[in-house]
Amino acid sequence: MKTLIISVLFIFVFAFLQTSGVIAGDSIPTVKAYKNYDFVPGDKIIFESQLADEKIGEIPSQFMILQGQMDIQNEDNENVIHIPQGAGADFTSRMKTENYLPDQFTVEFDFKNELFGVNHIVLLFGEGDGLIPELSIYDGGLDWTTGSVNYPGTLNVGADFPMTWHHIALAVNKDAGKVYIDQYRVANVNNLTGQAKKVIIRVNGYENSFVKNIRIAQGGIDIYKKVMSDGKIVTHGILFDVDQATIKPQSMGTINEIFDVLKKNPSLKFEISGHTDNTGNPQHNLKLSGQRAEAVKAQLVSMGIDASRLTTKGYGDTKPIDKNDTPEGRANNRRVEFVKM
Repeated sequence: MKTLIISVLFIFVFAFLQTSGVIAGDSIPTVKAYKNYDFVPGDKIIFESQLADEKIGEIPSQFMILQGQMDIQNEDNENVIHIPQGAGADFTSRMKTENYLPDQFTVEFDFKNELFGVNHIVLLFGEGDGLIPELSIYDGGLDWTTGSVNYPGTLNVGADFPMTWHHIALAVNKDAGKVYIDQYRVANVNNLTGQAKKVIIRVNGYENSFVKNIRIAQGGIDIYKKVMSDGKIVTHGILFDVDQATIKPQSMGTINEIFDVLKKNPSLKFEISGHTDNTGNPQHNLKLSGQRAEAVKAQLVSMGIDASRLTTKGYGDTKPIDKNDTPEGRANNRRVEFVKM
């Protein structure tokens, strides 16, 4: 069987101008910057990295290192995967089956590098004779090995700044694929060939690099059909800061989908329900889940949805939809549901 190999090449060229007055911190995207974002993760999480309890200096236990070097380091007050300068690394998640990717899947992670200049990160979705071996993303355009696609203007993703986290997202549905860097959709194609099997992350050794929040999900949902058939929408794309009710910017892909459904169906009303996993104090989780539901309502109201069409309720960890004994199970239980009223 043919395999699919997609190499995602990020070339970060430092071009700081003293007269610009721009600093690295200003390049961090906000919810407002993501207002046109349309990435929505798959509806079932099949892998999610959990690094908080890993030991500093050790290889993260959820991954197999295929070549090179990697370890856990504390960066920005949290545990992340560190790939040192010189060696680079190929690594993949430990899964029960060797080839686990369905026809439709999404991959997300956060990435940053230490030095100015060139960096290179590759996603491999199998090994063999894939017909699309390389997608290059660089300042000002996109290159496929099968041809070149010009991106209008400069591809400004804040990558001129070192040591700044960037959110990378990729969605594949059979022969269709999309790639996102932060709030920008930088590739949208429908000529993928081969069968994706697994995810291998390859980081070169040009400089010290850091990766976190790796998530692989399967499937995707048609939100309108789901609410009409099931009476509710279960979403995993609305994310929050740890132990907070602050919506992360990359949540806007899912929120924009919900907004479109509400806008096109004026009679539709939702209860927004927040759910957590069973980590921590149950009473705290109950309160936090309600606060998160309120934050989602406030965002939709700020976009123009009448507040009377939305109610909120927090359920904490009282209604799990998966087991709480794996990172993936806990990730599936952390969700926001939209229940038709």
